[in-house]
Amino acid sequence: MKYKTQVFFSPEGDHYRTRLTHTLEVSQVARTVARALSLNEDLTEAIALGHDLGHTPFGHAGERVLQELRPGGFRHVEQSLRVVEVIEKEGRGLNLSCEVCDGILMHSKGRGPLLASDKQSTAMTLEGQIVRLADIIAYVNHDLDDAVRGGVIGAEEIPATVVAVVGATHSERIGRMIRDLIDEALKEDGALIRLSPEMDAAICELRDWLFARVYQVDHVHVDFLKASRLLRELFIYYREHEEDLLAHGGRRLPGDSLEISIADFIAGMTDRFALALYHQLFLPQPWRSQ
Repeated sequence: MKYKTQVFFSPEGDHYRTRLTHTLEVSQVARTVARALSLNEDLTEAIALGHDLGHTPFGHAGERVLQELRPGGFRHVEQSLRVVEVIEKEGRGLNLSCEVCDGILMHSKGRGPLLASDKQSTAMTLEGQIVRLADIIAYVNHDLDDAVRGGVIGAEEIPATVVAVVGATHSERIGRMIRDLIDEALKEDGALIRLSPEMDAAICELRDWLFARVYQVDHVHVDFLKASRLLRELFIYYREHEEDLLAHGGRRLPGDSLEISIADFIAGMTDRFALALYHQLFLPQPWRSQ
């Protein structure tokens, strides 16, 4: 996950987040909350460390391509579960507990409510529910931090209504969000994981503002359009050249169609590997004597 996009396409700076650093920050937030509530820290950490294993190269741009091309569609939460249950250990899986697997599957919220409104979409454990909220606490803060560092936005542009609730600095925002989550849970004797209505609304407003001002702005989004075409061409190529899929490191697990095997291979790529493979397959190479 170290070389998989979080916000910016294959960033060159050492301080921009990747999918790995995002995962570590989610784990830190989640464990802090679990410890304060005397919950199972190991379970919390296991869910947090596994929650994004199924993410594609180039972030959600890659996910949309596989959603279109893979039979049955593609969701990174389901792929994360597939990684730990099916793909790892040569198809034998990791033999994780159902609580860990459930937490991985139930962590994602997209642009919907921070907490699921029905039991079918809610993690069965409080630890899993913590990870769901730790995920957005981590990413709205570190994505905002990266966007300011990258000059995409200025800190003074953050909506005043958000700053009034979450604070004006990175550390202040993280601290207020974590304390709010802990305080709200303690009001219910730790039996309910939630944010206060004010904090929930502020985080949702910040998330929507990041979509409009960071994730979907032209000079950020244009490279992800290119990345989408790259992954689409790789998928189509391997559909026509199964022997190359196996030669380049892909696998065919019993019972899986070729398209599902291709999706597994592409989802496991880093940004760098996908770019190098595309260059090898589709761009002319300098001639070398044999």
